[in-house]
Formats: sequence, C-alpha cells, structure tokens
Amino acid sequence: MHVRALPYRIPDARAIDAHQWRLDLDGGEIPMPEAYPHWDYQTVLTLRRQVDIDLGRVIAESKLAPGTSLTLAIVWTATGSSLRGTGARIPLTADGPVEVVVVLPGADLGGTLQLDTILLLSERRMGSDRPVAARRAGSVLWSDRHSIRLQGDAPQFPMAIIDFENTTYPDDAGWYLDIGSNLEAATMGSLLLLVNERKRVIASALENAAKPRAQDQVALSMVYIDVARTMVEHALAQPDFEDTMAYPDDSLGATLQALFARLFPSTTISEIRALSARSPSLLASDIQAAINNLEGLA
Repeated sequence: MHVRALPYRIPDARAIDAHQWRLDLDGGEIPMPEAYPHWDYQTVLTLRRQVDIDLGRVIAESKLAPGTSLTLAIVWTATGSSLRGTGARIPLTADGPVEVVVVLPGADLGGTLQLDTILLLSERRMGSDRPVAARRAGSVLWSDRHSIRLQGDAPQFPMAIIDFENTTYPDDAGWYLDIGSNLEAATMGSLLLLVNERKRVIASALENAAKPRAQDQVALSMVYIDVARTMVEHALAQPDFEDTMAYPDDSLGATLQALFARLFPSTTISEIRALSARSPSLLASDIQAAINNLEGLA
C-alpha cells in the first residue's frame, strides 16, 4: 500500500499512547463495542478515552520550537446523517494523560459513527528557522480512527413528538411517517417519525423504545408494523426502485433495499410489486408476519 509522505516531520507513534474508547452505558462504562445494539435517535452517546502524550518528545521529534502550541481534537463523522463535527478540542500544556469526553446527541447520528483522534498544530508557525517542521495551523502530527455501528430495535431514523392539533395531520392520529422520494439522499434526512404527544400510550412507548416496559411492547409492535408497511408501499411507488439498483451506503434507497431483504428474503422487488397490485391486503399481512414482533406478548 502506498503511504503519502508528509512534507514535515512527525513524532514516533510511541510518543502517544491512546487508550481504548469507553462507552457510558446504564450508569457504568464498557469498552466501546463494534456495534451498539440498543441505540436509537433519542439516545445521547457519551464516549471517553485517555490519551497519554509525551509532549516534550512530540515537539522535539517534530522539530518544532519548544513551547509550540499543540491541540488534541476529536472529529466525528456519522454516515447515517452525513454530518461531521468536532467533539472536543483540548489545548496541550504539559506531558501526561489527557482525559477526553465526547457527548453526541442521537439526532445528529445514525449508521456508522467514526471517531478520529488528532494531534495537530494549534497555530500557524511563523519564521523559517525550522524548515522541516510543520508550519500551518491544523497540520496533523498523529491520528487514529475508531468506529461504532449504531443499530437497535428502536426506529432507526429521527423522531419528533409534537402536538398534531397544530399541524395538518389528523388530531387523533397517533403518528405520521414523513418519507422523502430521493432514494440517493441520506436516510437521516429522508425519514422523520412524527408522534402525537396527546397519544401518551404511543409517545411513552417510543420514548422508552431502547428499553421498553411490558406495556410499551404492544404499542411499539403496532408502530413498527405500520411504519414498515408505509416504507414498503412508498418504495414500491418509486418506479426505479429495484433489486439491481446500486444506492450509496446509508441512503434511503439502500435502507429500503435492506428492509425488503429482511422482510422478503426469497422474493424479488418485482414480485412484491406485482403482489401489491394484485392484493395489497395480502402484502400487508405478509409484512406483519415477517416482522412477527407480536410473538410472546400477552
């Protein structure tokens, strides 16, 4: 593999000891897993790690002047939302451990969350007495990358609880799925589950979706089945939606294809479209049977 040579000196990687990311969960901490199985868009993600930096060695091996200002930054990228941001920026003043805490609202996330830990030059370095050293602010001296897949049983798209009386939706409806038609757009920006706050049984169940109580499970089953049916019908109404289409990762089209593959693993989209035209009620029953989340409920 070809590695691009940087136009400036960087320190030996052993000058930085980055510990494992840890995930806050249920009041405790666990090593960050590859996937978060009970995540939903209402979940605030809190991640921590310790980074031990031999600052004197970093500056010396990078051929920087003593006292050069460096920063440790955490940059996050979420494939589900196509959003990117800075989770933390910590100016470095001395050798020793740096405790990093990143708190990310679930509404900004989705798909795979990528965390880049970056050691960089804080300010532009003036003068030419050290030509082999980094000069530009933001020059990267060291970095590493870790990812976590956000997944779970709760709805995997944004949700908002609002009063339907102030909208165009029926006052007595429990929920409404707003879904876009651009199949190449990010799922995060194409789906929004609106929940009527006046229907407390439904609103409470969705608020507790990551850890549903017994009384929440029937309501959640109703919502999941209806949302899946709405998504299937919406997909079938798009004439270009087929098995053979290649959509970007974490796009609406890819999400819908994944839903069809899970609900109808042995049936093509063309066959499902024909069934919908012939007997929409049978298709609705097939979706209900495929989800099968009423199993075991009293």
